[in-house]
Amino acid sequence: MYPLLFSLVLSKLDPERAHHLAFGVIKALPTAGFGRLVHRYTRPRTDLSVQALGLHFDTPFGVAAGFDKDAQAVIGLGQLGFGHIEVGTLTAHAQPGNEQPRLFRLVPDRAVINRMGFNNGGADGARERLRKARATAGRPVIGVNIGKSRVTAVEDATADYLISARALAPLADYLVVNVSSPNTPGLRGLQELELLRPLLSAVKEACGPTPLLVKIAPDLLDEEVVKIAGLVVELGLDGIIATNTTISREGLATPASVVEAAGAGGLSGAPLAARSLAVLRLIRQNVPATLCVISAGGVETAADVAERLDAGATLVQGYTAFLYRGPLWARQINRGLDRIRGTR
Repeated sequence: MYPLLFSLVLSKLDPERAHHLAFGVIKALPTAGFGRLVHRYTRPRTDLSVQALGLHFDTPFGVAAGFDKDAQAVIGLGQLGFGHIEVGTLTAHAQPGNEQPRLFRLVPDRAVINRMGFNNGGADGARERLRKARATAGRPVIGVNIGKSRVTAVEDATADYLISARALAPLADYLVVNVSSPNTPGLRGLQELELLRPLLSAVKEACGPTPLLVKIAPDLLDEEVVKIAGLVVELGLDGIIATNTTISREGLATPASVVEAAGAGGLSGAPLAARSLAVLRLIRQNVPATLCVISAGGVETAADVAERLDAGATLVQGYTAFLYRGPLWARQINRGLDRIRGTR
């Protein structure tokens, strides 16, 4: 029924408003009294578990950062069948993000353009919610994604990230340094090695025992991806997330006038799949087998997830297809993986 609901109702709503409506329902799942029953329906039927980062994941499929920016729906998302929830991106200072409209559907491409701009209530505002989520029995793994505050100059980025890392690392199962969103001025420049090395070194020290990963852009050149992978290994980080959204608009089926009207921002969804997969394979060729590599970008079906796992992904994340597949998306992935694993 969801495709019909999307076609007749949700696609007619402003995308950000539709997200907030759906998010409210997911957030209410644990308090509505039937969240545990929902989880019995959505969780894997066979053993899909993954051991990574010193953690147990019930399923390799999780929610990418951006869906639950302020750690408000962690438990509800877990009850929908996701094995881990990466909250954020959270910044040291609360910020409203960019002006609306800032989220646009490209329906023929099953894609989205966003220029949200790290809208969030700040690191301190999320602490108590994270604490409560961590104390909930049967919770999913909780990752925390941190980024640079918009008010902070690029040259002061390390100090800004350290505020968030010190506040949130003790409450995270793993922490992610986001240097790859196209919607914060100057952020992607932090992927240059001479800037990235001191940033990651400082955050790693501040993290203590919490596993630390870095999230990179799909628009990097292959040689840049290889260099960052080498830096991650050199510094002793725990993993890489590949990839964030792209600034490319190549090969889209959506009319050019619609794409141009949407304007600047990061493109996510199906058009990103090929590049995201290529970056995953490139990273896996250049890092130890023990390094955690999380693949994100263009994932929609169980076959897509299986392809990423076969290509060397430790875990897989999705977000955009949630809009097109609906609330039972994680269940579809889990059941599909059950069948795929059962035929091997």
